[in-house]
Amino acid sequence: MTLLLVLLTGATLAGALVAFAASAMRVTPDLADALNGLGQVPASTDSVVRDTGEPASRSDRIGAWLYRRSPFTPTARQLQNLQLSNRSVAEFFGDKAALALAGALLPGLLAALWTAVFGLPAATPAIAAVVGMVVGFFVPDLMLRSSAGGTRADAGDALLTYIDLVTLERLANASATQALHNAANLSDIPLFAQIRGALERARLEQQPPYADLRKLATQLNLPELADVADVMQLDESGAALSGALRARVRELRDAHLAKAQNEANAASEGMTIYMSIPALIFGLIFMAPPLMRIAMG
Repeated sequence: MTLLLVLLTGATLAGALVAFAASAMRVTPDLADALNGLGQVPASTDSVVRDTGEPASRSDRIGAWLYRRSPFTPTARQLQNLQLSNRSVAEFFGDKAALALAGALLPGLLAALWTAVFGLPAATPAIAAVVGMVVGFFVPDLMLRSSAGGTRADAGDALLTYIDLVTLERLANASATQALHNAANLSDIPLFAQIRGALERARLEQQPPYADLRKLATQLNLPELADVADVMQLDESGAALSGALRARVRELRDAHLAKAQNEANAASEGMTIYMSIPALIFGLIFMAPPLMRIAMG
């Protein structure tokens, strides 16, 4: 048993040294992947380019290394949620690596302690470490999925605000491109950051920003952003469409309000069963004595 604990401790220290060495290594982006990333949006997750950009921290470097060597790729919905949260794939896989390591160490050490105290089979710590590592690896997926609804709702609110700001900039006699840029620079929330990135790419390529905005709308599954690009492109060509843009904002805001009301009504209806439980308990309390007298009589 002492030998098993010594081996487990040595393996843990070796893993820590390997992780430290991997975090200290500078990741060099693949030129082919970077050039492919300038192309069109991939149609399926099988063709997702494994380019994570320049990692900002050691955990991001570990995540980028793990992502490039992992057989698991994020789904299209996960990529959308990461973009809406302004998180990189490297950061996402860095969380996976950290939680997998924690999931391997904590259950393994606890199982080793229980094995030493209660005489469990010698393979118990290894099995617990493997199970904990697998569970910890997929915990970020569950966390991302649970926060997807709130993230998308926040993105919808931010998009409505952005359209309002674009309308105000256009009414202030700014050009269509200037209105898009000025509105995007007024906040640092994730959606505004994504829009700024698309506008900056178009500016560096010396192209109109509307194609990049439509591509971003496809990536984030926000068709309202594509509507903004269509309206602003027509507005730049000479058509006075500020009124149409404001009407579109009212439609989107009314639809968003109706959706919020439906969700609130569904939540209220779901709470009625919990509100009726105390009444049922008190009813049973008051009915118990007569029923007991009837049963005993």
